[in-house]
Amino acid sequence: MNARQTTQRNAWAWIPSLYFAEGIPYVVVMAMSVVLYKRMGISNTDIALYTSWLYLPWVIKPLWSPIVEMLGTKRHWIILMQLLIGAALGCVALSLPGPAFFKITLGFFWLLAFASATHDIAADGFYMLAMDKHKQAWFVGVRSTFYRLAMIAGQGLLIMLAGALETRTGLPALEMTISARPDAATTAFSDPTALSPDTAEPGPLRLVATPQNLVLSTKPTKSEVAEDLLLHAREWNRANGFIERPGPAVDHGVSELNVSWWKRSIAQPLTELLRKHFGPKTRIPDGTDAVGQLGAFMVTLSAPPEREVVVNLGRTSGDKGMKLLEGERFTLNATNWNQRMMVVVQLDPKNKAPAEALFVARSGNIPLAWAITFYTLGAMFLVFCLYHWVMLPKPSADGRPAIRRQRNPLAEFFGTFGAFFQKPLILRALAFLLLYRLAESQLVKIASLFLLDARETGGLALSTSAIGFVYGTVGVTALTVGGLLGGFAAARHGLRFWLPLMVCAINLPNLVYVYLSLTTPESLFIINICVAIEQFGYGFGFAAYMIYMLYLAQGAHQTAHYAICTGFMALGMMIPGMFSGWLQETIGYQHFFIWVMFCTIPGFIVTALIKPDPEFGRKA
Repeated sequence: MNARQTTQRNAWAWIPSLYFAEGIPYVVVMAMSVVLYKRMGISNTDIALYTSWLYLPWVIKPLWSPIVEMLGTKRHWIILMQLLIGAALGCVALSLPGPAFFKITLGFFWLLAFASATHDIAADGFYMLAMDKHKQAWFVGVRSTFYRLAMIAGQGLLIMLAGALETRTGLPALEMTISARPDAATTAFSDPTALSPDTAEPGPLRLVATPQNLVLSTKPTKSEVAEDLLLHAREWNRANGFIERPGPAVDHGVSELNVSWWKRSIAQPLTELLRKHFGPKTRIPDGTDAVGQLGAFMVTLSAPPEREVVVNLGRTSGDKGMKLLEGERFTLNATNWNQRMMVVVQLDPKNKAPAEALFVARSGNIPLAWAITFYTLGAMFLVFCLYHWVMLPKPSADGRPAIRRQRNPLAEFFGTFGAFFQKPLILRALAFLLLYRLAESQLVKIASLFLLDARETGGLALSTSAIGFVYGTVGVTALTVGGLLGGFAAARHGLRFWLPLMVCAINLPNLVYVYLSLTTPESLFIINICVAIEQFGYGFGFAAYMIYMLYLAQGAHQTAHYAICTGFMALGMMIPGMFSGWLQETIGYQHFFIWVMFCTIPGFIVTALIKPDPEFGRKA
């Protein structure tokens, strides 16, 4: 049996599993890490900045892609990298319970990213060596499907697993009801010690609220009174250690002399300008104007805890005008468990009719839940390593080290890069690689955070399990179907025929996030439909990007040239993603998603500039 027959016979046996294994570490680094750090209390700005830096291995992987091509076989590289990926996932799990989890896990995510990028080089090269041009185009849909199934497993099912573990390892949920009545008392408290907590009845450790049912008057109060109350509550909570501050330490008290020129002259003025004109409205206006009535719950534990308890609180149903001003996330431990954590809520001053809302406080052992999830992933990759060691074919084109056949490996290394940049119309091609997904590169970093964030900050307040289902299962399923149809369509009529429709598909459905941010619906059905529409369009439109990279990589050194293409693809995602978190926190979710729509314009322009062969990808 020759190598060609073996490759043809085994194509369906190794392509699905190989691209499923290629997708898992990428989605872990780029998507699961975002949800993980959000659940661990990292800010949106830090999440977007540091997880965007994790794109760097994919950006610079062309620098070592010739080494993968020259040394060893791609089959051996695949197996070795899968073993390394499994080890890195296990190290992330070991690091999560520690106090310095953010720095340490970022280090292991870097290792995971480098291993994953090297695995991509070998896997994509192996794919092109084993398939002719038509089959490469036809199997784009197949490999995209299993790549997206990896997203369902990583971004959906495994996040749902982490959410379920969070629920099972935490305390029972605490429900608090706030009611607005025209005839209710208008007295507002100003001192947390003025309210005595209810005496906790004997029983298991649990959260206790005082009062559990809060009734406020619909009559407004003066803004200076409300502002003083809110500032007092925040100072109280900070002084008692309720506010958790994980992540990189930021010194907010540095002198002006220590502030960099960039921050003093550019960053701070720009932030102030954007907040002034586009930022979310302040929760409590300055001056003496009347604002909605404020009230508070006091939250404590029924007994001393054995470990630190992290509590996330938000409105789950009821009147949207009732907002949480203080207490979205707080920490209870052995030193402050019997102190009174102040949770401040505010009514809508425009609402004069009776209304009600339900606020729920949930806790869980988040580090343990996510550690178990990453241990599961590590075990999965050990299985992949063993499976591909046995099942991957050995095509004759995947020969022994090419470096032995080269008289001057260094010249070959630089010649590979030179040949890529000498391709016809290369500047237009690079513009396409960098700008085709300009809008999506910012949206993808913020979408999960938007679904997770509290409604009081403009988010949809979904639980970890809910976001795993909505974004990681329903959304990725729609993405997969779109990717399949895009690949099969290109194989039927060619890439150039479908480009106009595909650029519309990847950009225009982003409007659903504008709608979601403006209406903040509570219906999971509506949220699922919107996410599915956007992800289906992205999957269909992204097929054009993948096929164009195959088209651009044709010729000598196609493995290295395809890696260079994916490097520019990662750069196009990395740079916009780095500032997306800062921009969102500066201008709010509504204006951010409108900004994303403006960023679709360059994608249409660069798509009109490229002229791929009309027959590429089409069946001869």
